[in-house]
This record gives sequence, C-alpha cells and structure tokens, in this order.
Amino acid sequence: MTMKKLSFLLVVLVGVVTQAFAQQRPQYSQYMVNNFLLNPALSGIEDYADIRVSTRQQWVGLDGAPVTYYVSAHMPLNKGAASTKYAKALAHHGAGIIIHTDKTGPLRRTGLSGTYAYHLPVTRTINMSAGVAAGLIRNTVNSSELEFTNPAEPLIGGGRVNQNVLDLSLGLWVYSRNFSVGLAGAQLLENAGTFRSSEENNVSLDLQRHYFLTGSYRIAPGGSIDIIPSVMFKLAAPSPLSVDVNLRALYDERFWVGASYRHNDAIVGMVGVYVSPLIDISYSYDATTSGLNRVSAGTHEVVVGFKLLNDRRIICPQWVW
Repeated sequence: MTMKKLSFLLVVLVGVVTQAFAQQRPQYSQYMVNNFLLNPALSGIEDYADIRVSTRQQWVGLDGAPVTYYVSAHMPLNKGAASTKYAKALAHHGAGIIIHTDKTGPLRRTGLSGTYAYHLPVTRTINMSAGVAAGLIRNTVNSSELEFTNPAEPLIGGGRVNQNVLDLSLGLWVYSRNFSVGLAGAQLLENAGTFRSSEENNVSLDLQRHYFLTGSYRIAPGGSIDIIPSVMFKLAAPSPLSVDVNLRALYDERFWVGASYRHNDAIVGMVGVYVSPLIDISYSYDATTSGLNRVSAGTHEVVVGFKLLNDRRIICPQWVW
C-alpha cells in the first residue's frame, strides 16, 4: 500500500467511522459568488434566472479524495422592473433548485433540493428575505471498495448500500447595495426523515445539522475598483467551528481577484470574469495548510454562470457580487 493510500485510509476511517467529519456537506471555496448554495433565502434575488455549474477536485493526488459537482438555478417570480439601477427593490418571490453529487472514496452523497424565498423591502435601501429548501439526500456506500477485518461487518457482501434522508434548510438574508448578512441552517431534520429497505437497517450514516453565518461589505474607495471583504462561520457539531475570511477586488464590475483563509485548512486564490450579459466564469485554487499538504497537490474549483431571461443585459450581479 502506498503512502498516499495509507494516508487517505486514515482520513476515511476517522471521518466515516466516527461520523463527525467536518465536511459532511460539500466544501466550496467560491460560495461568496453563489451564496444560494448555503442559504435558500437568496432564491430569486437577481433580476434574471441565475444558473451555475461547477466542478471541484479536492486534494488532487490523494486517492479517493472528494470530487464534487453541482448545478444550481434560481429566478425571481412576479418581480416588477425597477425604474433605475439603484431604485428600491420590490417585494417578490423566488424559486430555485440545487443538484449536487459528492464522492469521497467508497461514499457518494447526492442531493436534490427545491427552494423558495420571499423578498421584502425593509427600508428604502435595505431588503430582507426568508427562504426554505426541501429535498432528498441519498448516501451510497460501495462496499466492494472497502477491506474488512471483522467477518461480522454488515457491509461485507453488501455491494452498494443506499440510505435516503429527507433534507430541510432554512435561511434569512438581509442585504443592500453595499452589504449583506445571512444566517442559514441545513440538514435540520438530522435523521428524522431517514428511510431504507429492511436489509439495510444495520447501516447508518448519521447527518449533522449545519449552521452558516455569513457577512460581506462592498467598499468603493474611488475609481473603478471595489473592495469586498467577507467572512463565514460554519458550525456542524460535534466538529469544531470553522471560519473563512475572504477579500476580493472587483474592477469595473467585470474582473475580480480574491484570496481566502480557511482556518487550519487552506489558503485560497481566486479569479473571475463577467464575460457578457450571458456568461461568467471563475476559478480557485486551495493550497492545503493542514497535514494533508504532504500528500495533496491542492484543490481546483471552476464555476461557470449563465444569466438567462436577462432583459436588462446585466453583466455584474447587482446583489451578490
């Protein structure tokens, strides 16, 4: 067995056997340009249908490391057109969908959620929205990829073991042209919605509740450059609190570069471009700072966005920059 395989086996054993590993939900480095992934209250926040497709290759070079794909889409409903770019937002509804799959070694997690949000102006410049996401998470363990020393292990000879769990997320979002604050909870049902066939009742992949607190501020020091600091706190007990600190610079509402620090995990470099009123693309690279940096060549993430029904031909998003 190579050193890389041995190292990954230790990671999987600690994570799966104790069922307390921090990354039970997929890790995203570019969540700040698509906070809809974390908070359903962003459903329909923009004036167009926002569609994003992403791939994330984590800990490159490590056998069985996480690989994540997602497609997200959301759009406003009955949202009237503002008279100017900086006019007060109108009360409206939003709806969306998120599909993701995340494979780590023998474990695959696939999720499908539908979302809804209601957006309401609080003052002339500040808006608030509340949202809900409901769906299904399917956990699949391919026991043929595992080796066992205990002959009584229930996964032996099981082929693929599937577990389906109902998923519920709730979120709040307070936002204006130059700041946003959000609070969201995911997997709130824990295992209340678990259902599986009778022959699989010896296997359980317990869910953790996840809580996200995010905040960002847009500073315009002058000229064509905006500076956008942001932060995220993530709690998924019994895992420790995770903190991300981010800083991005946006030039002429067309190009941006940024960096993030994820405590005890990684330093991230990011770059993106709003190509046209139809498409934008961004890329990030995570340099691992944990012990895994001895066997990992880092993490790559690419996000491609599409703006459909964009009658106003908006290039840079107005509310989620």
